[in-house]
Amino acid sequence: MSPSATADIVIIGGGIVGTSIAYHLARRGSGRGVVLLEQDRLGSGTTSAAGGGIRSQFSTEINIRFSLESVAAWRRFEEELGLPADYREIGYLFLAQTAEEREMFKRNVALQNRFGVPSRFIEPGEAATLVPGLRVDDLTGATYSAEDAVAGPNEATQAYARRARDAGVEVREGVTVTGITTSSGRVRGVETSSGPIAAGMVVNAAGPWAGQVGKLAGIEVPVTPYRRTTFVSEPFDGLPATFPLILDLHVGWACRREGQSIQMSGRRDQQSSFDRHVDWEGLARSAELAQHRLPALAGARFGKRASAGLYDLSPDNHAIMGQAPDLEGFYLACGFSGHGFQHGPATGRLMAELLLDGRTTGIDISPLSIERFRTGSTLAEPMQLHVRGAA
Repeated sequence: MSPSATADIVIIGGGIVGTSIAYHLARRGSGRGVVLLEQDRLGSGTTSAAGGGIRSQFSTEINIRFSLESVAAWRRFEEELGLPADYREIGYLFLAQTAEEREMFKRNVALQNRFGVPSRFIEPGEAATLVPGLRVDDLTGATYSAEDAVAGPNEATQAYARRARDAGVEVREGVTVTGITTSSGRVRGVETSSGPIAAGMVVNAAGPWAGQVGKLAGIEVPVTPYRRTTFVSEPFDGLPATFPLILDLHVGWACRREGQSIQMSGRRDQQSSFDRHVDWEGLARSAELAQHRLPALAGARFGKRASAGLYDLSPDNHAIMGQAPDLEGFYLACGFSGHGFQHGPATGRLMAELLLDGRTTGIDISPLSIERFRTGSTLAEPMQLHVRGAA
């Protein structure tokens, strides 16, 4: 079948966000009018380096709402799509090292509990029980939710894309968007490396490249790419076979089981770039943090397996969603700041509603409008781990 020259909706970006939007549009019966464009391979951008974490331990109402809806979707994912996503509830353990962090954790748990999140504040001694061998003498507290989880980013992205295709969505890989056609204040289509596509609606779900795509439409989209590196050890039996995902907020270090190995985060780049080379120089610092928090990791061997990808950071670490105010038909679903994978199911449903109905139900996404950066109505997410420059 030859590529379409016209579409009702063009989605730019084939990661978890773009494929989820395509899938949810298809569920509404609109698949045959949708074209999804990916410049490389599906899931090769931010999604390819996602850790797969799924948590409800956030500190803003809107992120908690996105999590709760998405968790429900992750739990029924395999039943609904008939394809696996490797969803597992392993629990998340956040660690506090200061009095300020302790009080913030208590406030966050109170907010989370209001919405039904089963998180709880715990003292350092209980954290040591949850993770045998965890150093806790410098901690002031922790929070834990047994229902926080992990899933497979590639598996989920491919599943959404497959079911979208089955319902008529045209998914095109290796196609770069080179221009966005506009006139009289609205979108008319896109120019691509394989020819133009006329369309009345265009969705910018381009992750770290969202800023560049925005410029093609004459819209300043404040999304910047920052490299993240993840290291994976050789098989290691010096820690329990299962334990919660550990997130040391104070230093921005995370660690969990990955099969028989240990997966841990690398340092955060201080400068924005599209560099996706593994930051091997940062391994020493990550190893130092690892051995401090889990002394047994001194016996783990790292240095052979690692991956690097890009976070699509917004100025306030919250997603940017909705129609661009200055260009009718141009929609944004980007800037998720490390939360795009876990919030993918809710994002897909909400964007499909916005595109087809002009409004959303269940969650009010107006606080995520790009206009907040003009009006000063930005959001704050103290639990955001992916702090620029943090180790």
